[in-house]
Amino acid sequence: MTNQTKQLDLEKRKQKALQRLGSTKPLCVLCGEADWRCLELHHIGQEDFDDTTGILCRNCHRKASDAQMAHPKPLNLSEPQMLERIGHVLLGLADFFELLIEKLRVFGNYLIGFAEQYIALKQPNTTLTEEN
Repeated sequence: MTNQTKQLDLEKRKQKALQRLGSTKPLCVLCGEADWRCLELHHIGQEDFDDTTGILCRNCHRKASDAQMAHPKPLNLSEPQMLERIGHVLLGLADFFELLIEKLRVFGNYLIGFAEQYIALKQPNTTLTEEN
């Protein structure tokens, strides 16, 4: 396989993945991973109950899918009822938000640390406790 053939094959796979993900610049909504090779679609309310998906990297997808394992089992109806569908979507969203909360806390603490460093550079002889 020539180098040009490899590049064409890579580009073809990339375009197919971008089409599947529904975006030309996809990102994991939880961690920000942008490598198209690492991104997947996650069914928020589980595939049997809802078609709504979000883009997640493989690591975040594994965490979100694992959380769904604790959800109630289907009610064994030939077709899930609307209330059952809504319940599973709400549980999926709750799982999603729990994962997002972890990331928000990390990012919030990072920004506060960055602000402390910025203040220290702007006012080298002042401590934060003196200003408050």
